Amino acid sequence: MFLIDIVIKTEVVPKEQADLLLDKHRAWFKEQFEAGHFLVVGPYRDQTPAGLVLAQADSREELEALLAKDSYYPDKAVYTVREFQANLIADQITSYRGQ
Repeated sequence: MFLIDIVIKTEVVPKEQADLLLDKHRAWFKEQFEAGHFLVVGPYRDQTPAGLVLAQADSREELEALLAKDSYYPDKAVYTVREFQANLIADQITSYRGQ
Protein backbone atom coordinates (compact mmCIF):
# COMPACT_ATOMS: atom_id res chain seq x y z
CA MET A 1 0.00 0.00 0.00
CA PHE A 2 1.06 3.56 -0.56
CA LEU A 3 0.40 6.95 1.01
CA ILE A 4 0.56 9.73 -1.54
CA ASP A 5 0.86 13.34 -0.45
CA ILE A 6 -0.04 15.70 -3.30
CA VAL A 7 0.66 19.44 -3.14
CA ILE A 8 -0.38 21.50 -6.16
CA LYS A 9 2.13 24.14 -7.22
CA THR A 10 -0.31 26.99 -7.77
CA GLU A 11 2.52 29.30 -8.79
CA VAL A 12 3.16 27.26 -11.96
CA VAL A 13 -0.47 26.57 -12.91
CA PRO A 14 -1.58 29.06 -15.55
CA LYS A 15 -4.64 30.93 -14.26
CA GLU A 16 -6.55 30.29 -17.47
CA GLN A 17 -6.03 26.52 -17.01
CA ALA A 18 -6.63 26.28 -13.24
CA ASP A 19 -10.30 25.24 -13.36
CA LEU A 20 -9.81 22.76 -16.20
CA LEU A 21 -6.78 21.13 -14.54
CA LEU A 22 -8.64 20.83 -11.23
CA ASP A 23 -11.66 19.24 -12.94
CA LYS A 24 -9.37 16.73 -14.68
CA HIS A 25 -7.56 16.07 -11.39
CA ARG A 26 -10.85 15.27 -9.65
CA ALA A 27 -11.95 13.04 -12.54
CA TRP A 28 -8.62 11.19 -12.25
CA PHE A 29 -9.27 10.62 -8.53
CA LYS A 30 -12.73 9.24 -9.29
CA GLU A 31 -11.45 6.99 -12.07
CA GLN A 32 -8.69 5.54 -9.88
CA PHE A 33 -11.08 5.14 -6.93
CA GLU A 34 -13.64 3.30 -9.05
CA ALA A 35 -10.88 1.06 -10.47
CA GLY A 36 -9.91 0.11 -6.89
CA HIS A 37 -6.47 1.73 -6.98
CA PHE A 38 -7.32 4.58 -4.60
CA LEU A 39 -8.92 3.50 -1.33
CA VAL A 40 -9.14 6.85 0.48
CA VAL A 41 -8.88 10.30 -1.12
CA GLY A 42 -9.30 13.69 0.48
CA PRO A 43 -7.99 17.24 0.80
CA TYR A 44 -6.04 18.48 3.76
CA ARG A 45 -8.01 20.90 5.91
CA ASP A 46 -4.89 22.64 7.16
CA GLN A 47 -3.08 22.99 3.82
CA THR A 48 -4.52 23.92 0.45
CA PRO A 49 -4.32 22.98 -2.31
CA ALA A 50 -3.07 19.64 -1.09
CA GLY A 51 -4.36 16.25 -0.06
CA LEU A 52 -3.72 12.61 0.72
CA VAL A 53 -4.39 9.38 -1.14
CA LEU A 54 -4.25 5.86 0.27
CA ALA A 55 -3.49 3.71 -2.76
CA GLN A 56 -3.10 0.05 -3.62
CA ALA A 57 -0.86 -1.04 -6.49
CA ASP A 58 1.10 -4.20 -7.22
CA SER A 59 4.36 -2.26 -7.48
CA ARG A 60 5.92 1.18 -7.25
CA GLU A 61 6.20 1.16 -11.05
CA GLU A 62 2.45 0.52 -11.40
CA LEU A 63 1.74 3.37 -8.99
CA GLU A 64 4.05 5.71 -10.91
CA ALA A 65 2.12 4.88 -14.10
CA LEU A 66 -1.13 5.82 -12.32
CA LEU A 67 0.34 9.10 -11.08
CA ALA A 68 1.47 9.95 -14.62
CA LYS A 69 -2.21 10.14 -15.62
CA ASP A 70 -2.90 13.07 -13.29
CA SER A 71 -3.45 16.45 -14.96
CA TYR A 72 -0.84 18.06 -12.67
CA TYR A 73 1.82 15.47 -13.41
CA PRO A 74 4.79 15.84 -13.62
CA ASP A 75 5.58 19.47 -12.83
CA LYS A 76 2.43 21.15 -11.50
CA ALA A 77 2.35 19.22 -8.22
CA VAL A 78 4.70 17.57 -5.77
CA TYR A 79 3.96 13.88 -5.23
CA THR A 80 5.48 12.38 -2.09
CA VAL A 81 4.97 8.63 -2.08
CA ARG A 82 5.53 6.38 0.92
CA GLU A 83 5.10 2.61 0.85
CA PHE A 84 3.69 1.03 4.00
CA GLN A 85 2.13 -2.11 5.40
CA ALA A 86 -1.37 -1.81 6.88
CA ASN A 87 -1.40 -4.00 9.97
CA LEU A 88 -4.44 -2.58 11.75
CA ILE A 89 -7.51 -1.33 9.89
CA ALA A 90 -10.62 -0.17 11.74
CA ASP A 91 -13.84 -1.89 10.68
CA GLN A 92 -15.73 1.40 11.01
CA ILE A 93 -13.40 3.37 8.72
CA THR A 94 -16.24 4.25 6.32
CA SER A 95 -18.08 6.03 9.14
CA TYR A 96 -15.43 8.77 8.92
CA ARG A 97 -16.31 9.76 5.34
CA GLY A 98 -16.54 13.55 5.05
CA GLN A 99 -14.97 14.26 8.41
